Amino acid sequence: MSYPIASIEGVGPELAQKLKKVGVRTTKTLLERAKDPRGRKALAAASEIAESRILKFANIADLLRLKGVGAEYSELLEAAGVDTVKGLKNRNVANLTRAIMEVNDKRKLVRSPPSEKTVAKWIAEAKTLPPMMTY
Repeated sequence: MSYPIASIEGVGPELAQKLKKVGVRTTKTLLERAKDPRGRKALAAASEIAESRILKFANIADLLRLKGVGAEYSELLEAAGVDTVKGLKNRNVANLTRAIMEVNDKRKLVRSPPSEKTVAKWIAEAKTLPPMMTY
């Protein structure tokens, strides 16, 4: 899935404009350009956005490849300790669902947390997607 770059949590109008000026308008383009250290460094230099923020945004863009994971659920997954598709594929469904519920109870990130069945679907899909992020 690909979304407008501003749909990533933390990319407000100012950062979205900086990214658009260097040709990054969607999460797909961001992921393609920031999937490895060299790409992140180049994008950070061109956009004048800190490399650490580019990495965070790229990790979120990676999670957005999953069906049913939008901006809110990507933030929830990250808060529960999952920051990439590769990191999701080896998770235990029950443990991750529990972690998601605990995080959401504390931080109220989403109105309706995903069910265990939904988390299981995400994990299964993560196993079929090629890894994108390298460090």
